[in-house]
Amino acid sequence: MTKLSGENLSFSYGARPVLKGLEFDPLPSGKLTALIGPNAAGKSTLFRLISGLAKPAAGHVILNDTNLASLGTRERLKRICFMPQYFAANAALTVFDVVMMAHKQLRGWRVSGADMAAVAQALEEAGIGHLSQAYVSDLSGGQSQMVSVAQALIRHSDVYLFDEPTSALDLRHQLEVLTRIRATMMARDSIGVVALHDLNLAARFADHLILLGQGRILAQGSAETVLRSPAISETYKVEVETSTGPRQDLTVHAYAS
Repeated sequence: MTKLSGENLSFSYGARPVLKGLEFDPLPSGKLTALIGPNAAGKSTLFRLISGLAKPAAGHVILNDTNLASLGTRERLKRICFMPQYFAANAALTVFDVVMMAHKQLRGWRVSGADMAAVAQALEEAGIGHLSQAYVSDLSGGQSQMVSVAQALIRHSDVYLFDEPTSALDLRHQLEVLTRIRATMMARDSIGVVALHDLNLAARFADHLILLGQGRILAQGSAETVLRSPAISETYKVEVETSTGPRQDLTVHAYAS
């Protein structure tokens, strides 16, 4: 079983500290973890440290018993898949092309019939098969986000990081994307971490929650444990109540304080 943990992670942008001795418990594979917290809490920065796009001022990210800082770029790319919040959509490439590039990134560039079929299947599963030959520069924000999801899920990694994958999507596509991500983590026995602003989506889809605020982990555990913690109201500066629906799902109600 693959496990990911953070130990005493610190990071600053110039003189402004963002993460301060942050630690999170080992995240098991086959599960989806939601990273929640207000704007500027450090969620994207934490993803950059895990993926290797930034180096911590102190501390370590541990995958199983390996310090990720000891891995070369190629090995880290193979083991950690990061879907950033914003998709660069200015290239004169089709949707099929950019998903194929993600598929072949670490496999060599000779394209086989099996590769073509894999990309076509990924696009259908993401609900964007009809956009296969569209240019990425012509896509809407929501369509671009679906392409990013397809790029991530076509790869086979130990850890997947999704930075707000539902931010530009309508309600139906939010549900479809998170259902697909969670099912893929379970099927592949991979670790999935998704940054979310919607606490009800986090409650519905995540097996584990991490609440980040003021550069530290303020609560972590099951959705019920974290969302019913006093730290939620304190962190978001709102009054929060939870209830259990007819399907035994946890619902979050927030009120301006």
